[in-house]
Amino acid sequence: MGNSLHRLQAQGRERLTEARATEIRVGSSTNGVVPVLAGRRSLAADTRQWISLAAVALAAIAADQLTKWIVSSQLALGEEVDVVGPFSIHHVQNSGIAFGLFATATPVVIVLTAVAVVWMLVFFARSGGRHPILPVALGFLLGGSVSNLLDRIRLGHVTDFLDFRYWPAFNLADSFIVAGVAILIAALLLADREPRRHAPGSSHRS
Repeated sequence: MGNSLHRLQAQGRERLTEARATEIRVGSSTNGVVPVLAGRRSLAADTRQWISLAAVALAAIAADQLTKWIVSSQLALGEEVDVVGPFSIHHVQNSGIAFGLFATATPVVIVLTAVAVVWMLVFFARSGGRHPILPVALGFLLGGSVSNLLDRIRLGHVTDFLDFRYWPAFNLADSFIVAGVAILIAALLLADREPRRHAPGSSHRS
């Protein structure tokens, strides 16, 4: 009799365990699985984002190369044309990075730029879906970096022509790089910011 009672109690516990297991399902509100699954969505760039990145980068390269060609073909090296106020079109050459920095280290600049381009591509492949503005930001960065990199490899220098007198001359590629960095920082900050949540039942008091 005792053994039978123990068996009935054991069977009852097993049925209760099975019943509890079947009540908890993936996606139900009982175990909070839904937020976890939503947080695991892939942040890798998809085809549409790669196309957007390529379009922005190619447009930046084309604009930079075209303006450099116009300046080089119309102005002699060192020639300057005043535009308005302190701004002028001044044909100069720069073997360094943006705004004339590291002008005597061209090979090092080429290597560092190439490494930066590879890093940006890897970052975009892994996180291109993190924010919709990333293709534009990295497109500007890549376009400006690649355009100047091509000039350094081909010519040993880049053509600068935008001169505000109180700042080293620069070109469109430099402007694209600065704009890309600014947009990228803003996008990452916005992506990491958590939305403000109000406690249930709370009310605003004046």
